[in-house]
Amino acid sequence: MTRWLKWGLGVAVFAGAVYLYYTEVKPVVIFGLRPEYAHAIPFQKIPEGLTSLKAESCGQCHREIYEEWKTSIHAHAYEDPFFQAYWKKDKHIWICLNCHTPLENQQPTLVKEIPRGRVEKAAQEPNPHFDAALQKESITCAACHVRDGVILGPFDDSAAPHPTKFDPSFRNAQFCSRCHNVVSGPAQFYNVGPCGTYAEYEGKYFMQERGFICQSCHMPEVDRPVAENGPIRRGRRHLWRGGHDPDMVKRAVAIQVKVDPPAPKPGQQLTVALTLTNAGAGHKIPTGDPDRHFTVEFAVKDGQQVLAEKRHTMGRWIMWQPAIVELYDNRLLPLASREYAFAYRMPEASKGLTLQARVRYHILTDGQHEMLKTKYGLMADDPYAFTVYEREVPLNGALASALADPLPEPPAMACMSPSNAPQG
Repeated sequence: MTRWLKWGLGVAVFAGAVYLYYTEVKPVVIFGLRPEYAHAIPFQKIPEGLTSLKAESCGQCHREIYEEWKTSIHAHAYEDPFFQAYWKKDKHIWICLNCHTPLENQQPTLVKEIPRGRVEKAAQEPNPHFDAALQKESITCAACHVRDGVILGPFDDSAAPHPTKFDPSFRNAQFCSRCHNVVSGPAQFYNVGPCGTYAEYEGKYFMQERGFICQSCHMPEVDRPVAENGPIRRGRRHLWRGGHDPDMVKRAVAIQVKVDPPAPKPGQQLTVALTLTNAGAGHKIPTGDPDRHFTVEFAVKDGQQVLAEKRHTMGRWIMWQPAIVELYDNRLLPLASREYAFAYRMPEASKGLTLQARVRYHILTDGQHEMLKTKYGLMADDPYAFTVYEREVPLNGALASALADPLPEPPAMACMSPSNAPQG
């Protein structure tokens, strides 16, 4: 009886521990809370001189900025099919809206209390000011520029038909930190959170030594009237191109390929070395969502038949169960490089054979994409992987000249210059 009692007590303690873990410890979402985004941006009223908070109202005067915003991922952050699929996977947890539809006006419920900081235990009530049309505008103009009935901006000499106020925060990188600086939550062990681009950037080389800010690349400077018929002044484009834009990713990396020996002979071992450099980003690459990664791929092919291949992966490896733990991170810091190699012994007859070197950027894995389609209704045709670099050349003595493109001038210097440094 004593032995059975001990077994029973043991099982009860174990079951209790499992229950407490899954109800009180295990994370429901992959990030924790900070005061800045634990709640939506408080309700905003329409400033005098405007007809609504909708972007189209702003676009009546700020036409070019409005047209740029419409092309941005900020403008589609809520309706984005990838977000909708992931949000469904996360049981439509409310906290996601604090970045994807950040205004209280855009959210169907109001969060009144968050016991012990636990997102899933938050007390909510219907929002009487919810505007469903405004919600579809995602990160709309008012999310950044409207506070307390006043239009905030980076200029202190505005002459506009509505109340304006100079806000110096528009001229520093911290402005982006509310949503791009997610921290870890309970039972989560990250060095940097899953959307921690700002944390990777803060205080580093580009900011301290070069004076660059996030806006330097993601909102490039432009000389133009800020509003219709206004004076020409130096402002910024409202594009926010980033990890979903192939051209932006290509500008961030520099690639150099070398072969040894330069003119391989039959029977010799050929070594191909591809160097990937984070030449143009002031944060790690890839950054943001931990699903993002690069692959460096080599292959020797005979027509469509692959005779030999090798694939390297650069990204983050995270264990999601039973706790969230970052196991490995081999992403590239700003200005860092890494060499990836492939060895192949030259055959006696190489006629018709080709050597392929390729670098690809992945927003998510094939398995994750299939999971989102089959389980969570993802219907997007948007590419979730694209090629950054690719060369396929005959496997002969001309390899060196065919593959070894010169290392370009770092794109960072092209997209950011001292004139992009913070002003004021």
